Amino acid sequence: MTIIMKCIENKVLISHLEDRLELHLKESISLFQNLHESVLLKPASNGGWSIAQCLEHLNTYGRYYLPVIKKALENQPQQEGSLLFKSSYLGAYFTQLIEPREKMRKLKAAKKHTPPINLNPYLVVAEFIEQQEELLKLLKQSVRVDMNTIRIPISITKWIKLKLGDIFQFLIAHNQRHIMQAKRNLYISYNVPVED
Repeated sequence: MTIIMKCIENKVLISHLEDRLELHLKESISLFQNLHESVLLKPASNGGWSIAQCLEHLNTYGRYYLPVIKKALENQPQQEGSLLFKSSYLGAYFTQLIEPREKMRKLKAAKKHTPPINLNPYLVVAEFIEQQEELLKLLKQSVRVDMNTIRIPISITKWIKLKLGDIFQFLIAHNQRHIMQAKRNLYISYNVPVED
């Protein structure tokens, strides 16, 4: 669940996001890391993406956002005292749109974020885990910076820039959405019991 409030302390927001991200890491390692190639590449029974494609889709976002966030955080002054973050209207809208829920609206991936069928599934899973570890480091670095003033251009158009806190919330909600999709694929295809 995303925290979208009028104002929230950085440390509270980041703690919440870290908890979600650590769960994503744990699930990725325990569920996907040691699966056979054929399992990772098998399309969903409904014709949807394979597990590898779900994770590669997320990797395409990480390849864009992680370096941009890292660069934005360079030389940012660490501030004292309690910092507050307030989501922008657009940031809150994007995050709520992508946030996993019981009945999710199907969204079409942008062309540059559409994963190919032919993938090296082991590299995809390894990169996803590595990206989540990097995202966790960037979250920790952000506790003492003003996430309201750091603006990040979104991946589909550089004209729209969102606050850093909104980007973090969007990325982690988006990750959860597609991890859930990959887990459903694993459950339906192989009757492996997993929880959402």
